[in-house]
Amino acid sequence: MAIESDQELVQNTLTGDLSAFKTLVNRHEGKVAGVVRSMLGQTAEAEDVGQEVFIRFYESLGKFRGDSAVSTYLTRIAINLSLNELKRRKRRFSLFASDDEATHVKAKDETHDLNEMLDMEFKRLEPEFRTVATLRLVEGYSTEETAEILNLPMGTVMSRLARAQKKLKEGLSKYLET
Repeated sequence: MAIESDQELVQNTLTGDLSAFKTLVNRHEGKVAGVVRSMLGQTAEAEDVGQEVFIRFYESLGKFRGDSAVSTYLTRIAINLSLNELKRRKRRFSLFASDDEATHVKAKDETHDLNEMLDMEFKRLEPEFRTVATLRLVEGYSTEETAEILNLPMGTVMSRLARAQKKLKEGLSKYLET
């Protein structure tokens, strides 16, 4: 049996073949989970958002024109839902609470490995920078793909990426100074 393309699976799902949708989910759940975890961290909310991505995708299948790849479409949904969750978090907790939480970690504490430090600094990025950095640096999308997913001009993507990298470098420098 030949492997069906994503577009064929979408068409089959639209005709009522739920196993086709399950195949789409299985094919793309790792990528979606990676994007959501990069944006929200390893949290229960991230799992909820990951599931919501596929619910939204299923509900919008009739509107999916196939102008972009299914993975691009799913990534766009994942980014949008993650940004919504970040806004909800911001409303729930004051900026002071997140700053106080961050100060509990000592800048030169040798118990933190590089991944933990990078993750901590990544979470401090403003959402528009974190989104671009997630897609380019973590998920490996090209600048063009990132611009398409976020519906932004390429110049904006490159600018935000440069600013994100600068902020990450500045944040990590306090850990790496000798």
